[in-house]
Amino acid sequence: MDDAATDPFLHLPGLRERVTPPALSPVRITPAMLVQWDEHARAQGLPHNWRLSDAELEAGRRALLGDFNPPQDLWIFGYGSLMWDPGVHFAEVRQARLPGHARRFCHRAILGRGTPQAPALMLALRADVGCCQGLAYRLPAHLADEESALLWRREMIRNGYRPTWQTVHTPQGDVTALVFAVNTAHEGHAGDLTLAQEAAIIASACGVIGSNRDYLVQLAAQLACLGISDDYIDALVQAVQQHDG
Repeated sequence: MDDAATDPFLHLPGLRERVTPPALSPVRITPAMLVQWDEHARAQGLPHNWRLSDAELEAGRRALLGDFNPPQDLWIFGYGSLMWDPGVHFAEVRQARLPGHARRFCHRAILGRGTPQAPALMLALRADVGCCQGLAYRLPAHLADEESALLWRREMIRNGYRPTWQTVHTPQGDVTALVFAVNTAHEGHAGDLTLAQEAAIIASACGVIGSNRDYLVQLAAQLACLGISDDYIDALVQAVQQHDG
């Protein structure tokens, strides 16, 4: 069936108004947007090599994803901001579960929602008991190469994650998806912080696209919309609220 004739939100109609359209996404990292990020980096005093070069980014993407010849669908697992702002055009979204992993705020970000002087904490996936519940997006074959390049720039701009292939479970069947997991060897890895330490950072960090707190609030709201229970996120929201007033 032609992707254009299908409804991407067929399985999750409640998300139709809760997912940012690509044209409105501040993290759809087109070449023009990348120029803006480089300008932000210079304004923050970061060196010219603050990120991977375009050639390094593309080489990493090709090494894992191939050249899409012949074209093929690509599934992406979203567990953080991808759940409300994937920044890419997709043909289908499903609720999904990834066993043996848990979301944790353990990756420091020096741009976006933080600064080099006061980095934000972003989510990453780490091995853990239970499973992480999120969303699986299908990039259609005719768009997968172009759209994955935009996504790769967003997630791998500083090599902060470890991209892997994982089997995720969805109500419509299992799929093999691209997953951006924790890179413990990266300089931005925060290690094991206490909940109180995480909350203190999230309550105050802010960058050019918004606050760290807003990131957490949007995540909690999207999980609630999907009926996903995450005790860690609930506890973190309460801990951050204690910094008010």
